[in-house]
Amino acid sequence: MSSEPTEPDARLGLHTQLIRFVITGVLSAVVDFGLLVALMNLAGLDHTTAKAISFVAGTTTAYLINRRWTFQSDGSKRKFAAVVLLYGLTFVLQVGLFAVLFPWILGLSGSQTIAQVVGFVIAQGVATTVNFIVQRGLIFR
Repeated sequence: MSSEPTEPDARLGLHTQLIRFVITGVLSAVVDFGLLVALMNLAGLDHTTAKAISFVAGTTTAYLINRRWTFQSDGSKRKFAAVVLLYGLTFVLQVGLFAVLFPWILGLSGSQTIAQVVGFVIAQGVATTVNFIVQRGLIFR
């Protein structure tokens, strides 16, 4: 018998969910950023293609952990479809922001590493905020 809450009124509180979401986000960001840097620096991919691939890896990691641990969801087809739509939106948001920010920051700083880090942090921050609000408020409420 599972000890996880299954009733809507038994879900974890906002504070606990937010902490778990941040922990999951950090882990997923490590996957995303690590793959981004590897694809750009080792595989020679351009910044937009590398970011698109790393986004998919990072968000897949985040979904799998958040669904069970943060929001304690059953993973129904309806919820999965809603998350896929949300990730489509955040894909456009995050990859689009990174595609615009990376060359701009590179031009300002002259450093690919600085452009990767700053562009990633800004794009990730915006997408993470949107993800949490929509997942908690609409998908896993």
